[in-house]
Amino acid sequence: MEERLGAGQRIAGVERLRGGWTSEMRRLCIEGPGGSGHLVLRSFVKPFYVRHADGLLSREAEILRLLGATDVPAAALVDVDATATDCDHPSLLMTLLPGAVRLDDRGAERRADLLAEQLVRIHRVEVSADTRPRAWQAWTSPERVTPPQQTARPELWQRAVDVIRQDPPAFRPCFLHRDFHPGNVLFEGERDDARVSGVVDWVETSWGPADLDVAHCSTALALLHGVSLGMTFADRYAAAGGRLAERDAAHLYWRVIDALAFAPDAEKVAVPWRELGRTDLTPVLLSSRLEDYLRALFDRYA
Repeated sequence: MEERLGAGQRIAGVERLRGGWTSEMRRLCIEGPGGSGHLVLRSFVKPFYVRHADGLLSREAEILRLLGATDVPAAALVDVDATATDCDHPSLLMTLLPGAVRLDDRGAERRADLLAEQLVRIHRVEVSADTRPRAWQAWTSPERVTPPQQTARPELWQRAVDVIRQDPPAFRPCFLHRDFHPGNVLFEGERDDARVSGVVDWVETSWGPADLDVAHCSTALALLHGVSLGMTFADRYAAAGGRLAERDAAHLYWRVIDALAFAPDAEKVAVPWRELGRTDLTPVLLSSRLEDYLRALFDRYA
């Protein structure tokens, strides 16, 4: 990475950042003639992500360039080595954003409002036909859903799978983050003064329905803070000026297809969340919350 820095600059220190699942994140201390500063190095090391790194990191690099001209608080791209030509692993170098991920229950309501407001701004990003990201992709299918082994409500899971056997509803497409949830948003300030200071992880950026981003954040909030908060996020998004599907059946489809991608125990998100201090999020608790969340979705939208 030093070869990619400016003249006279060098890496004076490296610190691993916690909370990543798809990649290893490191904060680099940079020193040079102009003083010191920090950059962030994202590296794909897991075999699956290494295989797909060229597409993922190249896409993220393009999105970071695009977002530089918007009011979305994203990092600025410094350089990218998507095929590990010079690095040990496929990597992307970017500026360090201020703030920190906050996953504790205290202040979660206020942060949910801020998440909704930020997501509305992301969805309003204008792109040309040439800069439009790839079309959205589902992260599960009826054949891939795995209900919890100990569930007492198998009929609920079957009902949910039947929902996503249908064709996707018609939608008005927009710019999507596609992996928008509390673990990918940085905050500064406390309580009423809290504010979003950064949004990270743009490798899955897509073009598709706003409902899909709202659904993903809703599921994450339900798992992280409880079903009630997950169920109110769409309302917060609408109150912030966002536009969602008008028909309950369409809204149910997007919410369910996202929730089922977490079955059976949401371990994918739980690992980094526990690393950041939420050791209470056991597989049993997450499985229970996911099932209760599905039940609440049917109670409201079916």
